[in-house]
Amino acid sequence: MNTQEILAGCALAGLLVASSTLAACNPEDATPEQIVEKQSVKLVRGITNVLTSPLELPKQIYTTTRDRGVPGPLIGLVKGVGMTVYRAVFGAVEAVVFLVPAPGFYDPMTNPPYVWQGWGRGMSPP
Repeated sequence: MNTQEILAGCALAGLLVASSTLAACNPEDATPEQIVEKQSVKLVRGITNVLTSPLELPKQIYTTTRDRGVPGPLIGLVKGVGMTVYRAVFGAVEAVVFLVPAPGFYDPMTNPPYVWQGWGRGMSPP
C-alpha cells in the first residue's frame, strides 16, 4: 500500500465514525439543515475561540481585579494564562471534531462560548 491509499483509508474511516456518531446522537426531529447549521456554528466557534483566546488575558485581569481588588491583577494574570490555553485547546478540539454532535447536540465546550461574553458581575470571589 502506498501513502495515498493509507490516507484515503484513514479519511474514510474517520467519516464513517463521524457519521455513525452523528446518527446515534441526533434528536429525531432535527432536519438536515438544522444539523448542518449546528455543525457550521461549532466549526466557526472553534476557529473563533482559537483566534481570540489571547483576549482571555486582559479579560481575566480586568474581571479578577474588579472582583478581588488589590491582588486581582496578579491572580488575573495567572488565571488569564490558564484560560488562554483552555480556550485555545477546546476551540481547536471543536474545530477538528465539528461533525461530531458532542457534547450534547453540538453544544459549546467552553462557558461562556466566546471570550467577549462573561465580562459582567456574574462571578463573585470565594
